[in-house]
Amino acid sequence: MIVFGYIGWVFMPLLCILFCLNLVSILKKVHREEATGKNTFWLTFSFTLIMWSIAVISSIGDA
Repeated sequence: MIVFGYIGWVFMPLLCILFCLNLVSILKKVHREEATGKNTFWLTFSFTLIMWSIAVISSIGDA
């Protein structure tokens, strides 16, 4: 749990930037009908880490 707290505290800005850049890239690729597999993976990965870190940090705060 400490790992997700650390990720949330230190890496959250980087994860949010990664999420936004991949989202924009996917939207551009969908418009041009290109492959989006790699961007979809990183978008999902960064979103999952962001949400999981927020959930863990909020559950630690309740304890």
